[in-house]
Amino acid sequence: MPSPTLASLTTLRLGDPASDVLQVADPDDWFELVRTVSDRQEDAPLTLGHGSNVIASDSGHEGIVAVMNTRGITAKRVDDDTMAATVQAGHPLADLVQWAAAEHLAGIECLAGIPGTVGAAPVQNAGAYGQQVSDTLDHLTTWDWDMGRLRTLPTQACRLRHRDSRFKHDPGRWTILTVTFRLTRSPAAPISYRPLAEELGVLPGARPPVSEVTAAVLANRHRRGLLLDPHGPDARQAGSVFLNPLVTATQAARWSATGCPIHTDSDGQLRASAGWLLEHVGYQPGQKITEGVRCSARRTLTLTAHSRATAFGFAQALADLAGRVERATGIMLQPEPVRVGTWP
Repeated sequence: MPSPTLASLTTLRLGDPASDVLQVADPDDWFELVRTVSDRQEDAPLTLGHGSNVIASDSGHEGIVAVMNTRGITAKRVDDDTMAATVQAGHPLADLVQWAAAEHLAGIECLAGIPGTVGAAPVQNAGAYGQQVSDTLDHLTTWDWDMGRLRTLPTQACRLRHRDSRFKHDPGRWTILTVTFRLTRSPAAPISYRPLAEELGVLPGARPPVSEVTAAVLANRHRRGLLLDPHGPDARQAGSVFLNPLVTATQAARWSATGCPIHTDSDGQLRASAGWLLEHVGYQPGQKITEGVRCSARRTLTLTAHSRATAFGFAQALADLAGRVERATGIMLQPEPVRVGTWP
């Protein structure tokens, strides 16, 4: 039987053989995997959820790949208005958001439609429409490969920042197993993102019912080409390929005057629109970037893979786009998808 490929485990569907793929479907399976790694005296495994934010290498991965398929939500009442929801790492984030909406629990409604698993969400402090994981994260349990034991990390220890965390900078050390959120039985959090307020037909600061906000987020994401359609022509993608870049006050003033959207992130830093910058230097939706790699039909900031695409070619396309923007504007773009596997 041929070895499974990393392509079969990622949304870009790129990447060659993985020598040993272990599915973690039950929480107790994790400890069997730890014993396997220890017996083989291997390094920490490459851990994947849905593989929706990764570029897997054409050379594959020689060690163990752990695929987190654990599912389940355990809700515990904290007080009359607050629930602590402990969620297995392999649970789809989108399903958690829908569960919270059905339970009238606020705090994660704006995360609707973000692909991937709950375990992956704290790694990049996933967020959208003015809301992010750090707003409601209470603590998580993780396996610390350096110490060889389970650890419980409170929110502060996770060092969550705008699309950043301690896990992102030391991926070989941590495997997140469960995530606990504190959610409130109340209307949605105040709407701070103007396009979402317009979608809902309310003023910024309004607090509609949670289910209405969830539905509006999904409608807005669909209209902007931000929902991952596994059967559409742009199915092979990893979402936005660049973070909105940090800019200085001088750069912000200059490019804002040219029409570039500028916003202040949750850390109080100025950021420019990566999609606007790409279009400013000449890229457009549907444009071919290199063999097998195009901008999606609906938005320039999403690159899609097609026939004859390779992981190396995809990574090179990101470097080419970033280089062109930097030469034209002096602003550096940082790729959002993470490269995994063995790269030359």
